[in-house]
Amino acid sequence: MDAIELLLQRQSTPVLTDPAPNTEDLSTLLSAGMRVPDHGGLKPWHFHVITGQGLQRLSDLYVEATTEDLSSMAGLIEGMSIDEHALNEKIAKVAKMPFRAPMIIVISSDYVEHNKVPQQEQLVAAACCAQAMQMAAFSLGYGAMWRTGTLAYNETVKLGLGIGEGNDIAGFLYIGTPTKVINIKPAKDYQDKVTYWK
Repeated sequence: MDAIELLLQRQSTPVLTDPAPNTEDLSTLLSAGMRVPDHGGLKPWHFHVITGQGLQRLSDLYVEATTEDLSSMAGLIEGMSIDEHALNEKIAKVAKMPFRAPMIIVISSDYVEHNKVPQQEQLVAAACCAQAMQMAAFSLGYGAMWRTGTLAYNETVKLGLGIGEGNDIAGFLYIGTPTKVINIKPAKDYQDKVTYWK
């Protein structure tokens, strides 16, 4: 697959299974992440590679964060009672989330104080890492899905992962082997998204 074919055919793969990238392929993914545009050469990002028992640890962290959020919400709204069935369903759902793939790379910012490179640019650079690693995974024959959701913005999750105060999660990159052959989606038309100045 050449570079242009990769760029034009890359797509997300939500249903993933073993095998995850081996050591050599993981090194390629991480190296691709390190190659992104980076104003000032700050490398304002960090990668958490989660596999094996780490997925259970992440599941436990998701359950803790969700339980805290639901309890806080009930405490803030006077007279609100928590529906036990709905609570149990929500907890069961978040507990399963890390097991949607055999590997997750959490891409977070690691902001650097710099007078010419604002935090917004640094977060965009971290997001570019997620995109580059997803592209690399696709080129190696793996599937990948870049996810965020409310847990990406949850302080308990960030603290549990050891992400420094004031930093952000750019995404959870789920990686594994596709469970089935996925048809390439039709290309999206760009005509109404482009303005030409001549």
